Amino acid sequence: MTKRIFLVCLALVCLVLTGCGGKQGFAGSSRSPVESSEEQLAQPSQDTPVAVLSTSMGDIFIVLFPQYAPMAVENFEGLAQQGYYNGNIFHRVVADFVIQTGDATQSGTGGASIWNNNAYPNELSDKLHHYSGAVALARAADGSVGNLSQFYIVQTPEDSVDKTAAEEMVASGVRQEVADAYQSAGGAPYLDGQDTVFGQVYSGMDVVDAIAQVECDESGRPLEPVTLNSVTITTYGALQTQATSSPSGSTPSA
Repeated sequence: MTKRIFLVCLALVCLVLTGCGGKQGFAGSSRSPVESSEEQLAQPSQDTPVAVLSTSMGDIFIVLFPQYAPMAVENFEGLAQQGYYNGNIFHRVVADFVIQTGDATQSGTGGASIWNNNAYPNELSDKLHHYSGAVALARAADGSVGNLSQFYIVQTPEDSVDKTAAEEMVASGVRQEVADAYQSAGGAPYLDGQDTVFGQVYSGMDVVDAIAQVECDESGRPLEPVTLNSVTITTYGALQTQATSSPSGSTPSA
C-alpha cells in the first residue's frame, strides 16, 4: 500500500469514528457501522495503543486493550517490536469464522512468548467479546499450543447472531448490551470464556474479509500464501497526527 493510500485510509477511519455518534464503522469496508455502547466497539482515545498489521493483501488496524488483557498485549507488543511476526503466514483460514497467524514456524503448531516462550494464563473479561473483528489468542483444543504468539481475527458475517440468538444470550445471563452488540456486529459468542480477546479491528475489515475468501486446502491453509509482512505498534493519536501532517491535505477531526 502506498503512503498516500495509507493516509487516505487513516482519514477515513477518523471520519467514520468521529462522525457516527455511537456507531463504529469499519473504514473502507462494505460492512455496516456497528451500533453499540460497548467500550470494545467505541472510538479509541488519543493514547490508545494500536497495532498496524501490514499484510500482502492490505493493512489491518487494531486497537489493543492492555487494561483488560495486560499479559496478552504485552506479549503481542513485545514480539512485534522484536520482529517476530515479520513474514509469518496466515496458516489457518476458515471463511465466516476466523483468519489465524502468528507462528514463525509456519506450521500452525509453534509459537513464542517474551517470557522464555512460556505460556501465560487466560485473561477473560466481560468488557471484551468475540464480536466480528475481535482479535484473540489461539489455543489448540488439546492444550498443546496456546497463549503464546498465535492469534486469530474473528471474521463472522454481520448477521451471524440474529434476534433469537441474542434473546437466548440474555436469557442465559449475558448483558443486554453485549447481546445487542453481537446482533449488530456479528460474532462468535460461543468462544467467550474460552480464549483471551485482546484487540479489535477498527479499520481494514475489508482486508480480513478478503483473506477469508482465498482458496485453501482441506486443512484451511491458503494455497497461495498470505503473508503478515510486519506489525507496527503505535497509538491512535499518533496515526491521526501522521495523517494531519501529510502533504495530501487530509485533516481528520479528533
